[in-house]
Amino acid sequence: MMDLDFIKSLIKALDESGLEEIEIERGGTRIRLARTPSFDPGTFSALQTVPVPSAGLDPGGAATAAHEGHAPDSEDASTASGLLEVKSPMVGTFYRAPAPDAPAYVDLGTTVSPGETLCIIEAMKLMNELESEVSGVIREICVESGEPVEFGQVLFRVSP
Repeated sequence: MMDLDFIKSLIKALDESGLEEIEIERGGTRIRLARTPSFDPGTFSALQTVPVPSAGLDPGGAATAAHEGHAPDSEDASTASGLLEVKSPMVGTFYRAPAPDAPAYVDLGTTVSPGETLCIIEAMKLMNELESEVSGVIREICVESGEPVEFGQVLFRVSP
C-alpha cells in the first residue's frame, strides 16, 4: 500500500524531472502520474517531432508485417508490390493537416523525402509530427483524419 508521503515524493520527482509521466506498482497498488499540458483543441500549436522508427522496415529493408488484426492478403500484396509501410509509432488520433482548415501535409501522389512531415498523431493532448524516413511517392493513405490509431498500425504506403 502506498502512503500519502510516498505519493507526494513521486509528484515532487515528476515536477523536478523532465519526465512527462511516472507509473509505479507497489504492494498490489498501481499509481500513474502524468503532466497535463495546457492545450487549446481549436489549434495545433503544441507540436512535437517524433521519428518514425525505421518506417516499418526491417534491417534488410523489406516491409514488415502490418499490425495485428490486419488482413494477411493486403500485407502480402503491399510487400509483393514493393510498397513501404509507414506505421504509427504510438497510440493516438491521426490528423492529416496541422489545423482543421489547413491543407493536408501529403496527398496521394505526393513525393516525400526523409525529414518531411507526413501527419500529426495526437497522444495525451500532445501533437506529435510524424516525419518520413524514406524517399518515395505516397501510394496509399490508410487512415482517415480524426480516426484513432494503434501502435504499429499502417498509416501510409510509399513506393520507393
